[in-house]
Amino acid sequence: MVNKKVSRRQFLNYTLTGVGGFMAAGMLMPMLRFAIDPALQVKAEGDFILTSQKIADLTDVPVRVDFTYEQVDAWYKSEVSEMAWVYKEGDRIIALSPVCKHLGCTVNWEGDRPNEYFCACHGGRYEKNGKNIPGTPPTGPLDEYEVSEKDGYLMLGKKIPNTLV
Repeated sequence: MVNKKVSRRQFLNYTLTGVGGFMAAGMLMPMLRFAIDPALQVKAEGDFILTSQKIADLTDVPVRVDFTYEQVDAWYKSEVSEMAWVYKEGDRIIALSPVCKHLGCTVNWEGDRPNEYFCACHGGRYEKNGKNIPGTPPTGPLDEYEVSEKDGYLMLGKKIPNTLV
């Protein structure tokens, strides 16, 4: 049997290395968890929200559809109210976001001119399909909502870039 003795210097070196390793792991683990955690979260972006709007009642004239959903921010839950401008174009249902692309104000249908969306904040105008009218402040078209149907009622999904223009 070989008896190897550890010197005081080696013992101190091993001890300080071990303690330093535990301290480094204690600092790095929360940072690593913070970086990886968003990738592990379950996303609910594909969920549709049922509205009170009957699809049979939709025409080619945009109507305001209000809807609410529950939003969770960390430990705080709140009811969020939003709206959309919804109309039919042939067999297709189109739902546009009312948020102006200039500064985020709410647009109204036929506010200042017929057959146009109008943003009263800075005079922004959009065509019926959400395309911004040249020479007005908006920098892009209105966003679109994904749409679906359930039992004859309209369901709205997440906002997507406008595919109509």
